[in-house]
Amino acid sequence: MKHLLLPLAALLISTPALAQQGGAEAEPNVAERHAQERIDRILQFDRGADGLGSVIVLNPAAAQEAGEAFEEGTPLGGRTVLVKDNIETRELPTTAGSLALADNDTGRDAPMIARLREAGGVVLGKTNLSEWANFRSSDSTSGWSAVGGITRNPHATDRNACGSSSGSGAAVAAGFAWAAIGTETDGSITCPASVNGVVGFKPTVGMVSRTHVVPLSASQDTAGPMARSVTSAAMLLTAIAGSDPLDPATADADDYATDFTAGLAEASLQGVRIGVLRDRFGGFAPLGEVYEQALTDLRQAGAVLVDVTYEGNPEMGDAEYTVLLYEFQRDINTYLENSPADIPVRSLADLIAFNIEHADQELRWFGQDVFELALETTDEAEYLEARETARRLAGAEGIDALLAEHDVAFLVAPTRGPAWNIDLLLGDHWLGGIGIGSLAAVSGYPHLTVPMGHVERLPVGLSFIGAQWSDHAILQAGAAYERARSAELPEPSLTRWNPVP
Repeated sequence: MKHLLLPLAALLISTPALAQQGGAEAEPNVAERHAQERIDRILQFDRGADGLGSVIVLNPAAAQEAGEAFEEGTPLGGRTVLVKDNIETRELPTTAGSLALADNDTGRDAPMIARLREAGGVVLGKTNLSEWANFRSSDSTSGWSAVGGITRNPHATDRNACGSSSGSGAAVAAGFAWAAIGTETDGSITCPASVNGVVGFKPTVGMVSRTHVVPLSASQDTAGPMARSVTSAAMLLTAIAGSDPLDPATADADDYATDFTAGLAEASLQGVRIGVLRDRFGGFAPLGEVYEQALTDLRQAGAVLVDVTYEGNPEMGDAEYTVLLYEFQRDINTYLENSPADIPVRSLADLIAFNIEHADQELRWFGQDVFELALETTDEAEYLEARETARRLAGAEGIDALLAEHDVAFLVAPTRGPAWNIDLLLGDHWLGGIGIGSLAAVSGYPHLTVPMGHVERLPVGLSFIGAQWSDHAILQAGAAYERARSAELPEPSLTRWNPVP
């Protein structure tokens, strides 16, 4: 646990020290200086009892690497990126938030991270997350891990940052990095992006490699960008997207990976038919009012709004849960067995035993009933039937059917409600009936959330959902909306909730 227990200040290279490397008169370049400013901001606002708790550990060479990437003229030019701590990077351990993986120092980069570095992006550090991507307990609190503690929402530090990519969303909102990488199985990019007031993009499953990422579901897992603008998110996706021979799901990625920033500045909604899920705001009137303003902005930008109704099907959720349980027990065993690090667990059964042994730290706030259920979910025939059902209901009979029936380019709805109070004792407090993000998650289709305003200074996002591999078109639509948006976007207060500006 040597990496995790060192004070963050001990992991930093100071700006004066960097300047001295090039001689007495050397000055840090702009990327190096900006990286150090991000580090300083993390130290000021992320640490301690009142800090956000969004960053678990920093890369000690980040500022130097940013300067080098800038001097080399790379596409990202040394821009800083925080990485969710279930994605392997060569210089830092990958814990998934669990003490069982505190020493999971593999010394290797996930292929998406190798691509990021090749493009001139710099790994600034690792972000906190809901432990095991929020797939350990049915009574969990989003944004909590035994390694990182609780992540706080920078707009209201007594409120939740959502999960499981809680640290990535909170850190970007707080200005701790240019952008971050999150992962999603069902809502884990889009929810934290929405409640933290940033852009989050869950690409088509298979657009970004999952190799050397702690797995949850091979059917639904994907990494994706979280940033302050659609353009920045598109820049980051451009860097990390592409086929990987070790991940069969990405076989077609090179056919669709492109410069995702192309056309964003000129993108127009004029004449574009948009399917509007008008009733998917959970009956929460303040959210409905923000949503109506967003729809007005879309209409004034020239979009043709078409009302669409989705009734939902509980069979999809039941089938999805079976898929997640089966794939998790299968794939986490493989990951743990093959980690080159010296870790104390090599199977899901080992994880359950580890948590019982370390119950004071791991099980204080909630248990591991999901782990225990996954351990027993081994019927392959039942799994295969559930996977077919889930995909059909979400894809062909879900998003595809809605798009075709109403002749629309994509669908829009609120992403989530505003952030709820942090409650480690009783867990999360969700507003139900909001959005259709699970359709995109289960089908593996792209889902973009863009800030659309706030409810009493708590951010809420607008979702854009489209067909498989329509990632570029979805980003263009989001960029066009971003320009047309009339709503005020609050800046993070870094204090407890106060609805008074």
